[in-house]
Amino acid sequence: MVRYVYDFTEGGRHMADLLGGKGANLAEMTRLGLPVPPGFIVTTEACRAFLGTGAEPEGMSREISRHLSALEAAAGRLLGQPDDPLLLSVRSGARFSMPGMMETVLDIGLNDDSVLGLAKTSGSERFAWDSYRRLVQMFGSTVMGVDSSLFEQAIALLKEVRGVPDDVHLDAADLAQLVETYKGLIEYETGEHFPQSPAEQLRRAVLAVFQSWNGERARLYRRREHIPDDLGTAVTVQRMVFGNLGSDSGSGVAFTRDPATGRPGLYGDYLVDAQGEDVVAGIRNTVPLTDLERLDPASYLELRAHMETLEHHYRDLCDIEFTIERGRLWMLQTRVGKRTAEAAFAIAAELADEGLISVDEALARVSGDGLARLMFPRFDTSAVGEPLAHGIAASPGAAVGAVVFDSAEAVRRAAAGEKVVLVRQETTPDDLPGMVAAEAVLTSRGGKTSHAAVVARGMGKVCVCGAEQITVDPQGRRFTVGGTTVREGEVLSVDGSTGTVYLGAAPLVDSAVMRFLETGAHGERSAPLVDAVARALRRADDVRRLEVRANADTPEDAARARRFGAQGVGLCRTEHMFLGERRKLVEEMILARDDIERARALDALLPLQRQDFIGILEAMDGLPVTIRLLDPPLHEFLPDRTELAVRVATADARGELPEPHDVELLDAVNRMHEENPMLGLRGVRLGLVVPGLVAMQVRAVAEAVVDRVRAGGDPQAEIMVPLVDTVEELRLARDEVDAVLAEVGKATGVPVRCAIGTMIELPRAALTAGRIAEEAEFFSFGTNDLTQTVWGFSRDDVEAAFFSAYLDKGIFATSPFETIDRDGVGRLVEIAVAEGRATRPDLKIGVCGEHGGDPESVHFFHAAGLDYVSCSPFRVPVARLEAGRAAMEVAGDSDSR
Repeated sequence: MVRYVYDFTEGGRHMADLLGGKGANLAEMTRLGLPVPPGFIVTTEACRAFLGTGAEPEGMSREISRHLSALEAAAGRLLGQPDDPLLLSVRSGARFSMPGMMETVLDIGLNDDSVLGLAKTSGSERFAWDSYRRLVQMFGSTVMGVDSSLFEQAIALLKEVRGVPDDVHLDAADLAQLVETYKGLIEYETGEHFPQSPAEQLRRAVLAVFQSWNGERARLYRRREHIPDDLGTAVTVQRMVFGNLGSDSGSGVAFTRDPATGRPGLYGDYLVDAQGEDVVAGIRNTVPLTDLERLDPASYLELRAHMETLEHHYRDLCDIEFTIERGRLWMLQTRVGKRTAEAAFAIAAELADEGLISVDEALARVSGDGLARLMFPRFDTSAVGEPLAHGIAASPGAAVGAVVFDSAEAVRRAAAGEKVVLVRQETTPDDLPGMVAAEAVLTSRGGKTSHAAVVARGMGKVCVCGAEQITVDPQGRRFTVGGTTVREGEVLSVDGSTGTVYLGAAPLVDSAVMRFLETGAHGERSAPLVDAVARALRRADDVRRLEVRANADTPEDAARARRFGAQGVGLCRTEHMFLGERRKLVEEMILARDDIERARALDALLPLQRQDFIGILEAMDGLPVTIRLLDPPLHEFLPDRTELAVRVATADARGELPEPHDVELLDAVNRMHEENPMLGLRGVRLGLVVPGLVAMQVRAVAEAVVDRVRAGGDPQAEIMVPLVDTVEELRLARDEVDAVLAEVGKATGVPVRCAIGTMIELPRAALTAGRIAEEAEFFSFGTNDLTQTVWGFSRDDVEAAFFSAYLDKGIFATSPFETIDRDGVGRLVEIAVAEGRATRPDLKIGVCGEHGGDPESVHFFHAAGLDYVSCSPFRVPVARLEAGRAAMEVAGDSDSR
């Protein structure tokens, strides 16, 4: 028989796949002897079985009943017992943290009878009715499907009638009235009564949490965070403890280090006379956790000791939820906390310094995506006036966008290409689509542990919370600060690093990390962060096997890439050298009526190309520079066909003679027009049918090499032939390249040796790589075109046409143009690597498509056995870091085996 339920005493954190993150960590804290309210966990396996069949798994109810009986026996009272009820919480807990994305039901066991018993035993009638109204509200929306806004409207109306500012000021009679209102809402909306049976409440709550795994916001969050859909959620059933029993009670969230900056210390929020949901919802402004030392010194000291225990045990930043019930501390949850990129680097470095983790573990805990975020610009505060508002710096970074006041408007504007800032009193899980769409989130309530802060940090979004000066009027589509009114559509600048908000678009400057990468300078204020980044990169460089090169077409880009740590140029696109004023010379080559005119145009291009190559080879002296021969079709260097046709037709219509040059150009464009230029006359095909083009480019490379040798340099030029389909194409191209190199060497007396290889960007080339390797000294995968040809996609067309729908439907977890498609494109890469090296064991293999700078793709290329990745200069540090992490990951897998 499959087992579906485990007691807290039976599990541990190693069982997170089965018990979910929340359940496994509660079991771990129980094992450590921390004060955890007892309970049990219904497994992810039970959830998957339920979602697969729509019915409760066989035997699950019996197991729940058995564990419930044991819980009741330990407590000395029964679930929902009329005179002294045992009450339970029912919470979701997936393998990976999904804050607020699934459902929770508190106070299971209350009904019209047991609420009276709770009032008597607690000594607080108000507390009892407040707990009952929470249950009815949560159960009604989560389990019975009533629109949660109806409950919010009812309580808002009651507060307005009573003239009170918040829930705390409603008395017991008010809350008893609210319970009846809520029950009436449920009956009106669903046609059924709120269940009075505690057993039925528990059964239905468990199944509702299972169903919430497939809720819209949970699915959206999983797509955003790349969490698999087939994991399911566990359900944690736990004895309730109450933080809303008066001034000696409360609830809080604590971090063992600052999740925004990584600084050690006691960070978090506390709310007196409140349940935990009140803290994370941000509906009441909390006090800093340090205030607990004054409010309840004994609980404060005990909490600090438990936090130290947990950080040393987990060897990481811990995110902790706790409740104090009439002076007694209870630990309700812990997990490895979500953090910003800045905090991730700082914490990893500090834990390594403290000896809690190794330098290799520190490298494993940071990421290329995080490093990329640290390279983003920051606001130039010296160039702006006084801030519009201040709040809590919840998630760092700088973002500018138009103000919007609801999720739907954020999504609509972002889809139209506009950058937006979502402004709310506080966010709820229903705001997730808007948070994904927005550049930044700004709230007037809540702290560093509010929903807005936790979710924004997890997504790497800029966030400022608790800006209390702001009065948000979502109905009026505006907010006010003092005498200033900001309406929807006006531009805000939000600084999540300082918690400041500016009206208008603030100017940007390089971040401290970017300045360090460019100049090596640390800067006094940012020294710890920069030092942490530098240490991570040094360790990555020490352990990585993959070289990292850059895609660079100018000496300036090559020099910058070298400063960023590039070990050469993996792709120099020569077509970029034919733009601007040089386009005229390309036109002359295309329009040439004979070989003499064509040679004249090519001769004019030669010294310009040579000078380009000299500059790049000088910037990368001693390092390889892979120069790709002309790749795109020639018509791309000619004027637009429609524009030319209109000019000629307009002249004809006026009875005038069109410009002869326009007529000549139009004739050339028409002659060269292709229905699908991407698959037409380009790449090696162009070199084979346009006399002199390859020779001119190769001569420019060879003469640049000679120039650098004579200047005392060490040029390492490589020549790459693009878009090869068959070995015969490469053989013909290579013959011409070799002849020109030999000719230049003989004429100058300087031997010119350039490796000759090809770009693998067509499926046939990958599948015949063994034969192509007979003529190629290196392969470089052009994964942009390889992805297009494997999928049958024209990137520019499909991304606008249907990619968003494919992502929404889960056909793609992420765009195959952003992260390598391992099953299709990746399989061709693996075939080409194996067959190419079978022919030529010393074959050098790299990748120069955009995937070369994508963190996840770098791990694939390492595993596939490539020698290097090449990416844009600004992605070089990211690729360096991920190449090191990939090496550590593989080493760790080998060790575990």
